[in-house]
Amino acid sequence: MTPRWPDLASLELLLLVAEQGSLGKAAKLHGITQASASRRLDTLERELGVPLLHRSTTGSRLTPQGQVVVDWARATLTAANDLLTGVQALRGRRDARVRVAASMTVAEYLMPGWLVALRRVLPDVEVGLRVVNSGEVCRMAMDGEIDAGFIESPAVPRELTSWPVAEDRLVVVVAPGHAWARRGEPLRGEPLRGEPSRGEPLSRADLAATPLVVREPGSGTRHALDRLLTGPDVAPPILELSSNAAVKVAVETGVAPAVLSRLAVAAELRDGRLIEVPVADLDLRRPLLAVWRARTRLTGPAAELVRLARTAAHG
Repeated sequence: MTPRWPDLASLELLLLVAEQGSLGKAAKLHGITQASASRRLDTLERELGVPLLHRSTTGSRLTPQGQVVVDWARATLTAANDLLTGVQALRGRRDARVRVAASMTVAEYLMPGWLVALRRVLPDVEVGLRVVNSGEVCRMAMDGEIDAGFIESPAVPRELTSWPVAEDRLVVVVAPGHAWARRGEPLRGEPLRGEPSRGEPLSRADLAATPLVVREPGSGTRHALDRLLTGPDVAPPILELSSNAAVKVAVETGVAPAVLSRLAVAAELRDGRLIEVPVADLDLRRPLLAVWRARTRLTGPAAELVRLARTAAHG
């Protein structure tokens, strides 16, 4: 059964009650009557199934459960604000004051925060955002279709200027039931004759010889992987997919291992849906780059966005 999501306006009202210590003050700031605010919070309590407020003649205060919900609600509302900011950029007009393109990994996991930071500094800026793979970002920058782009690929055409804004790391991931899932664990007992120890990290040769689920040609992740694994010993991919989400689903269902950005799999690693496999002899770090046309000085909102992206990475 699909859960019923709490109303964001009600969560915002609950935060105001927590900050103001008064249902009346919170209602006024929210632009509704106190009676309407009370009904809205009553409905929220019923939907969540926990008491949120102690009401008295001297004011309203949070219950212990309410305090926990407020902490969670604050993170939820921040994420919702990031979502709205990102969507607004996606539907930005063609004549937006700053035209930006980003590779899929950057757009999914970093761009929302960068856009929120840009909006704080330049509240009236209009952003037009295109989400494509790294190769397409470079093409758009060379053709003057965008003011700045963000890519995961270390290979930048000579027609572009590039500037590192952050560092990412690729990781090998498998389903929990995969034979590699226990690589790197503390060794318990002796391995079978001729078999690698489960405590040993994966080798480059093991990875190269294994058919993987990979991103499509042109993506920054695929380009980085192809640079790491070269030569006649590299097995062809078992499957090529055009998004991080599709690759993760394939890995979770046991199709094969994959190599993806640590940003893209952080949630799955936290909850155990995927397992990171350590690799002994490969440097899986890669830069994330801002790019724009060579011999062109980056100015205005585009320059500010690049600066904020670099500041966020080093903050």
